[in-house]
Amino acid sequence: MGDSGAATALKDSQRRVILVGNPNVGKSVIFGILTGRYVTVSNYPGTTVEITQGNATVNGRRSLILDTPGANSLIPMSEDERVTRDILMTDGDRVVLQVGDAKNLRRSMLLTVQLSEMGMPFVLALNMDDEARSRGVRIDAKALSEKLGVPVVATVATQRTGISQVTASLDKPGVSALRADYGEVIENAIAQVSEFVPANGIATRSVALMLLSGDESMKAWLRASVSDAQLAQIEDIRHTTQKSFTHPLSYVISRARLTAADAVVSEVMTTEPRTTSTVAEWIGRWSMHWLWGIPFLLAVLVSTYFLVGDFAAGTCVDFLQDTVFGAPGEGGWIVPPLERAITSVLGTTGVGGFLRDMLVGQYGVITMAVRYAVAIILPIVTFFFLVFGCLEDSGYMPRLAVMVNRWFKKIGLNGKAVLPMVLGLGCDTMATMTTRILPSRKERVIVTLLLALGVPCAAQLGVQSAILAGRGPAPLLIWIGVVIGILFTVGWLAAKVLPGQSSDFVLEVPPMRVPRLGNILTKTLARIEWYIKEAVPLFIIGTLLLFAMDKIPIGDESMLVRTEEVGEPLVTGVLGLPQEASSAFVVGFLRRDYGAVWLADAAAAGAVTTNQVLVALVTLTLFIPCVANLLIMIKERGLKTALWMTAFIVPFAFLVGGAVNLTLNLLKITL
Repeated sequence: MGDSGAATALKDSQRRVILVGNPNVGKSVIFGILTGRYVTVSNYPGTTVEITQGNATVNGRRSLILDTPGANSLIPMSEDERVTRDILMTDGDRVVLQVGDAKNLRRSMLLTVQLSEMGMPFVLALNMDDEARSRGVRIDAKALSEKLGVPVVATVATQRTGISQVTASLDKPGVSALRADYGEVIENAIAQVSEFVPANGIATRSVALMLLSGDESMKAWLRASVSDAQLAQIEDIRHTTQKSFTHPLSYVISRARLTAADAVVSEVMTTEPRTTSTVAEWIGRWSMHWLWGIPFLLAVLVSTYFLVGDFAAGTCVDFLQDTVFGAPGEGGWIVPPLERAITSVLGTTGVGGFLRDMLVGQYGVITMAVRYAVAIILPIVTFFFLVFGCLEDSGYMPRLAVMVNRWFKKIGLNGKAVLPMVLGLGCDTMATMTTRILPSRKERVIVTLLLALGVPCAAQLGVQSAILAGRGPAPLLIWIGVVIGILFTVGWLAAKVLPGQSSDFVLEVPPMRVPRLGNILTKTLARIEWYIKEAVPLFIIGTLLLFAMDKIPIGDESMLVRTEEVGEPLVTGVLGLPQEASSAFVVGFLRRDYGAVWLADAAAAGAVTTNQVLVALVTLTLFIPCVANLLIMIKERGLKTALWMTAFIVPFAFLVGGAVNLTLNLLKITL
């Protein structure tokens, strides 16, 4: 469903159940239980933030369930938080289900205070109650319910514990009277600003607090209802109030809310002291250390390589590519019979021959796009997503983010950026979409650039690893060193050049746990479904582009051949590679590892030296992203930004590859 569909759904007259909570509290698990697989994912109107929604029957009543992005505050610091706030402000029949983390009640109560101030009817589900108890945390849910005036249910969503009580409570939500004490000065300001706030889906007190906190996004919303003079009066009230405090009003308001949250927590929560720690806690603690976390990271990378780069990219791909699909004129269960059948129907000349080539020719949709997408990429991304799911479910990914935060800060990013960077080792196209988790546009642009520039996908990495196998450690270490060095250098320069501020690093670190097979399979299947729906069509588009270039004549040669000829001086002169290598860069535009496959064939035939292998690998790794990734870059960052990135990447890749070639020649190094 597109943007208009999302807008229509949000205005639907049926009851809406809005799931709200901090990141990583289990909202999506509860959402999945309530809706099953009858869900749609779409961009919230006017944003790149995805919202998930689905229809469900709750206590015999049809309801639209909305899973909002994780939010630490309803005074938004990111686009995700703004979307959550905006959804809460829409009118209509609605009830909020706040999902909190029982292990971190204080953080959940900060959001509860804001929901209370909004005058929002809600139910509180304290999730992960089992993990809280294992840590000695005990919460009196009945006392908390009485204190807040809303239903409170302890849940363990992964085991469906407490879910029936949650659904029963949705018919009798409460409007909490919990309020923070902001003091006389701010309370007077709230009263003054509230006079200008029009009636809407939430209490005017809540909107006044947002405006006093300096929420610029609320001003844009307010302009539709109040005059410029009234907006100026609101701003004057805010400035006058600010003069009474040394700290920013946003900080003063947050501290008052924290005090109110602490008062509630102190009355309903007890913590039993623990004298021992488990092995999981020991691993969790040391895996976050900036130095001692490196052995854990290396163990993860080695395990991932053997499962994804060796088994998936080797055994599985060989079976699917050679035995199941095969190639035209060769053995295989699918392609040769299809080629014979299509040829017998369409022939080899005229329009029929043209269509035949488009389907099963050298650049055919079946022989190249489908065969590549299913036989080569699908097994690799499947196993990578399985590994990634294990790392997520175990609680390791947030720890990796904490470990690398100090390094990423040097390039204008924070530890959260490691998540799309790691996902890029599976598929850069999907990773580019996940840059939405980063709070600022500056960070999203930097990570998109780095993904496009130098993060090889699983398929490319598998082929490149095979090429380097048996050539000794030197080429591998040089290749890794050059690529990582380039990534940090470009990231550092981009952080200096691009406008905007980097965000603060705020991340909830869950406990280490044994991954649940059901959770991993659910996430993997959802990502595979995304791959089939979003990425495979882009492979087909890329193949059709190559097919068109192969068929369009320029003089006595095709456009594809002419393009290769244009690049030959760079390939042979600057990089010192054979003339035939120019085709690797053109075909590599469809998928980076298409170029790597050419190099693998040339290396196996002894047509290139180890020095040339290293130069080619460095250049191909840094070369223009594949057409699928380029299209996603345009979708996510806009056409202008994507073209600027491409215009930088192409010459830069040849510049670095040429520098490596020149250095090896000047130093007379023969690998």
